[in-house]
Amino acid sequence: MRKAIFITGGGSGIGRATAQLFASRGWFVGLGDVSEAGMAETARLIGGDPFTARMDVRDRTQWRDALQRFVTASGGRLDVLFNNAGVAQGGAFEAMSEDETDRVLDINLRGVIHGAEAGLPHLKATPGSALVNTCSAAGLYAGTGMSIYCVTKFGVRALTDSLDAEWQEAHGVKVRSIMPSFIDTPLLSGATADSNQSMRERVVEMGLEFTPVEKVAEAVWEAVHGRKRHVVVGKTAKRLAFIMRWAPGLVSRIRPKAAE
Repeated sequence: MRKAIFITGGGSGIGRATAQLFASRGWFVGLGDVSEAGMAETARLIGGDPFTARMDVRDRTQWRDALQRFVTASGGRLDVLFNNAGVAQGGAFEAMSEDETDRVLDINLRGVIHGAEAGLPHLKATPGSALVNTCSAAGLYAGTGMSIYCVTKFGVRALTDSLDAEWQEAHGVKVRSIMPSFIDTPLLSGATADSNQSMRERVVEMGLEFTPVEKVAEAVWEAVHGRKRHVVVGKTAKRLAFIMRWAPGLVSRIRPKAAE
């Protein structure tokens, strides 16, 4: 029986690249997204018989329904749940509206928690299973103009640490995160809260690199099959991880220069 992976945010970006990679290696793929058009395009690129579910990760009922239907379609398996759906919103803290703040928190953090809640019964029932969460380099260091986004990614990192310790011992389920640098996906198209400049333009202005989604997909594969709890991807993320481990005081001197 084929192994099975369910991917939120499967209609574009990291989710699409991961779906293509796992499908190419013989896995049964499930896609969850708010965009039916995006999932249809991913399904076309994959070919075969991917499962799709239009869902909002902020809704616990939609989570439970989507996973139950996916597990039925997969023959009872959930080898990997990839908690990937997210939004990017930057800008000065005081410039963000209450709705913008709530949206980032609800999708990027609460949505991941909801996925863990809904996924655990199915992961426990599948030997050797894994929960993989999309974190970020923003879960390593909280830079300026990204306060709420960083809150969510630090939260995802903490959740990953805690659940991996709990679930491996209690249920035999490993929990992993991927921590990529900036990815040139549709998430970066939106303007920051304090200007008309997009997140993509801000990254370019800071002189930071974009990590190809294909590399991030490979990192998901590594997370599933390797022993590292957090898989760091891309030059910026790896540089931050190194500095935060060996010389954390240097980060505050380096990041502001990049933004000048």
